[in-house]
Amino acid sequence: MKRILIANRGEIARRVIRTAHAMGIETVAVYSEPDAQALHVREATLAFALGGNTSAESYLRVDRLLEAARATGADAIHPGYGFLSEDAGFAQAVQDAGLCWIGPPPAAIRALGSKSAAKALAAAQGVPCLPGYAGEDQSEARFVSEAARVGYPVMVKAVAGGGGRGMRLVNEPAQLPAALASARSEALAGFGNGDLLIERAVLHPRHVEVQVFADTLGHCIHLGERDCSVQRRHQKIIEEAPSPAVDAALRERMGACAVALAQGAGYTGAGTVEFLMEGNAFYLMEMNTRLQVEHPVTEALSGLDLVEWQIRVARGEPLPLAQPEVRLQGHAIEVRLCAEDERFTPHTGRVLHFSAPAAGAFAVVPRGTDARSTLRFDHAIECGTEVSPYYDAMLGKLIVHAATREAAISALVQALGQLELLGLPTNRAFLAECLDHPQFRAGQALISFLASEADTVRESLLKKELLAHEKCGLAAIFTKNSTDWSLSCPFPRPVRLRYRSTTTALAVQALGAGALQVQAASVDADRETPPARLQLSIQPDGAVQYVQAGVAQRVRVVHAGGQRWHMQAGAVDWWQEDVSFMPAARSGAGAGATELRAPFNGRVVQVSATPGQVLAAGETAVVIESMKLEHSLAASAGATVAEVLVSAGQQVTPGQVLVRFAVAATDATKEPRA
Repeated sequence: MKRILIANRGEIARRVIRTAHAMGIETVAVYSEPDAQALHVREATLAFALGGNTSAESYLRVDRLLEAARATGADAIHPGYGFLSEDAGFAQAVQDAGLCWIGPPPAAIRALGSKSAAKALAAAQGVPCLPGYAGEDQSEARFVSEAARVGYPVMVKAVAGGGGRGMRLVNEPAQLPAALASARSEALAGFGNGDLLIERAVLHPRHVEVQVFADTLGHCIHLGERDCSVQRRHQKIIEEAPSPAVDAALRERMGACAVALAQGAGYTGAGTVEFLMEGNAFYLMEMNTRLQVEHPVTEALSGLDLVEWQIRVARGEPLPLAQPEVRLQGHAIEVRLCAEDERFTPHTGRVLHFSAPAAGAFAVVPRGTDARSTLRFDHAIECGTEVSPYYDAMLGKLIVHAATREAAISALVQALGQLELLGLPTNRAFLAECLDHPQFRAGQALISFLASEADTVRESLLKKELLAHEKCGLAAIFTKNSTDWSLSCPFPRPVRLRYRSTTTALAVQALGAGALQVQAASVDADRETPPARLQLSIQPDGAVQYVQAGVAQRVRVVHAGGQRWHMQAGAVDWWQEDVSFMPAARSGAGAGATELRAPFNGRVVQVSATPGQVLAAGETAVVIESMKLEHSLAASAGATVAEVLVSAGQQVTPGQVLVRFAVAATDATKEPRA
């Protein structure tokens, strides 16, 4: 094996490139038009342009990928994860082209790629499965009958694919038809296969998965478990190993079941067997026939490079270790950094500032070394990176390995606070709040964690944002007009700063040399607060130092266009506007109340609203797909539809008007609900 083509993009492409180059193997990057200047393209030995914008036009084009291999002289293909990594047809096409496929055999992918087929195989191997229905009859009537037999609540799942797409919880019979239709639509869009299954829902489980590895000589081992219970929309955002709920005996049982399933399918390479766990009982969810996003936590515990193992196994080499030789040390936690807001709505945009915390990027800690508070950051981000609507919202992964779980949590919270990434919304601060939540700290977070605690996390986060805005918001004005503020002025200047729906009025007097006297406006003259004295200065790296009452605070400020700013002070970042020169009551402010606008880039997949229709509060008007997820948009209050301005299949941009209403019942209709 001399040259590997990586049929993927972003951080996983970079991850494979680094290991391949360390092994003396050349690499080929492939790229779509939006990715032409991406980091993985620049770091590979060679690169090949696939063309197109969307996944279907580029990374899912088997013919173009094979053409790229021929044109560049690649003799092997690594699929990464996502895209075609679990496509048996692609694996077969690679082998038929005389290339080495760095993954499991096509037959194993077929046997395990379907959740229904995997459950049948698991049952034959004695692996516990939940009761359900996964038959060929896909009629609504059959599902209604089977759900009644299994008993509610049930979970509807797409037979193909993963990542939580095509999955719906159904608590009662009346909800089933809509859940089937919605799941089928999402599955067809995401995987090209609308087949579904149902199984009895486990309401308070953990999501625990086991990493397995098999070679072509019949050896198969497991490398322990990962707990992936903290999820939003059935998609993981925090993963850790070992699970705080798994002891040595349970680990041995789960590992044995995972190995049995892999061997039953004739598996080779890296794979992950996923279980729902409640107490000491566990049930098969599915097996992912690829390297997982969260594989770094297993690498941290074991000191092993799993990509290197994949390459060696593909070359026909035996596994480097037998099961008794596997040593798992310390505790590791990974968080997925995503371009999304605190409501989990994905966002596009340009990275205007990026500074990573000190980390050994892509490093794998050697076995037997002291790895306390080792930080790793797998990403494909740089200043100027454009996050497009065509791909997943994940930007990267931060992983900490420490001697104890408590130390790992604290170190990861600190690392997230040191990370500076401004220009578009991210879940950076939200992740830190989740890690610091008492329930997570205690190791008691289940799959239901965010369903019950997300509002508490948001409330805490928003309080911190507002406090930081009130304390440090002037840093943006100072950055823009540092020369003006450096000169003394006998008169105060009126300044109004808006954070979300809150506007703060200030009187600011420049005292010279960056010193300011600030008086907050008060509606009660008898309770007027005394003026505060601030000292602001721009640091060599462009950040602003903000000193008040002897306390210095570092503030990072980026201009996001117009009078809008994105700011970060410590672990908190927020958006604010300078509305000093806008009228206090902007004319036409109520116009938005009669319009439903797109909150982000996306493709319209369904238009439910029709002119003249009276929509109830919360009733879906338009469904938009963005970054592989469907989002239902609705007015928050009842309204009559006056005009529908989009149709299914149409691409829309942030702020684009989708539906106009004849009457706006309340101002709540200003913002669409996703």
